[in-house]
Amino acid sequence: MTFDPKSLDDLARRLADAVPPGLTALKNDLEQNFKAVLQSGIAKLDLVTRQEFDIQSGVLRRSRERLEELEQRIAALEGRKPG
Repeated sequence: MTFDPKSLDDLARRLADAVPPGLTALKNDLEQNFKAVLQSGIAKLDLVTRQEFDIQSGVLRRSRERLEELEQRIAALEGRKPG
């Protein structure tokens, strides 16, 4: 999954803005370092897009429905067998 670069830049900028005023000379450096750390951390996560998640949720829902249907058919067939 790719992360929106604009959101990443915004988050890095907000982190840099949180730096105490005495360190403003380091602000640009810190912003770039924050951005690199955030990109690295996000790259390590096993993320999927919302669209991929929704598709897989639908597949899972249909699979569960089919499983329930098959369980009911098996139960009905077993109920008809002579004991």
